[in-house]
Amino acid sequence: MDDATATSLRERVGEIYRSDSRSVLATLIRLLGDFDLAEEALHDAFAAAVEKWPEDGLPANPRAWLVSAGRFKAIDRLRRRARFDAASTALAQRFEELGSSAFEADAENDDVADDRLRLIFTCCHPALSPDARVALTLREVCGLTTEEIAHAFLTPAPTLAQRIVRAKGKIRDAKIPYEIPSHADLPERLESVLHVVYLVFNEGYSASSGDSLTRADLSGEAIRLGRLLVDLLPEPEAIGLLALMILHDARRAARSSPSGELILLEDQDRSLWDRERIAEGCALVERALGSHRFGPYTLQGAIAAVHAEAPTAAATDWPQIVGLYDVLMRADPSPVVELNRAAAIAMRDGPEAGLDLIDAILARGELTTYHLAHGARADLCRRLGRKTDAITAYERALELAAQEPERRFLERRLRELKGE
Repeated sequence: MDDATATSLRERVGEIYRSDSRSVLATLIRLLGDFDLAEEALHDAFAAAVEKWPEDGLPANPRAWLVSAGRFKAIDRLRRRARFDAASTALAQRFEELGSSAFEADAENDDVADDRLRLIFTCCHPALSPDARVALTLREVCGLTTEEIAHAFLTPAPTLAQRIVRAKGKIRDAKIPYEIPSHADLPERLESVLHVVYLVFNEGYSASSGDSLTRADLSGEAIRLGRLLVDLLPEPEAIGLLALMILHDARRAARSSPSGELILLEDQDRSLWDRERIAEGCALVERALGSHRFGPYTLQGAIAAVHAEAPTAAATDWPQIVGLYDVLMRADPSPVVELNRAAAIAMRDGPEAGLDLIDAILARGELTTYHLAHGARADLCRRLGRKTDAITAYERALELAAQEPERRFLERRLRELKGE
């Protein structure tokens, strides 16, 4: 094989790692029954691919090859450990007896009960604390870093890391099964699963840090999982969450410039919005609302639908949006929902009305480290002509922002106000 082909295949390994590594890991976790062993096997399998594929060529089914390679690597590790742990010998023998065909057949299984969905429900088992369920799933199923998860939780990264370690230990020690729960048990497990999917989508919709505004891989994965959940359990809130994600993702092409600069909703080119997806999202919202058993995700989806259906920013039905936020505050009160409601009131009643509400939130000591709260305050001060207050708030938002497009936007606002 010539050097160019070998280089191309090594690049292909990287592409497959980005696209398939989490599903390969999910299968290995189920088949090996251990998170840490499966993670080691995953990395060993990809290391083997980097070595073997340039020599032997791309396998017909790369995912099955990686699962099979992971199996052999896990057996090798267990054999090495057998000198110190008799249980490792028994595990190695059991995996050898299963044979390659069982692993490869499992690797090709892509129906609704796929391994990643099974893994989500395992990570969201009631034996784990709610925070541990979300953190572990984001880390193991979706591959978010500890720092990204910490941002979503507004929690220090070391705290999240320990939470994940403890959750893995709980699954191992309690022998929590890797399976989708029975239909009777699904509803009580659904809430934490929906929370996981929602946080994954949020990280994709607006990346917590880095050079890109969005991470289409994560938002796309969240939508895929959302569709699987609706197929598996078409509860109103699963439908509402899917609607919310689709409606937000339909606007993705207009949210940044070709050079990657942030574009606010009011300034977006609405001809770039995906009208087919908006129609799908709005239909899902109506379906969820029609059940009369909806909750916070459906209400957020309804708010997104009002925005999506407005032909121009000026035509947005702000009274309806404020009304929906009023209902959402009763259903799921939180400082972030209160902040969003304040921004909507500012659009309906004027910037001073919204600013009073935001100041009250910050005065209570809530959202003081949330850059969007200071950014919203800065914008309202700017609109009111309170230049000094706006500069102070924009500078505080800039201190807290970690995403480069948002930082550049805040820097532009500051330069405009300072006349630079």
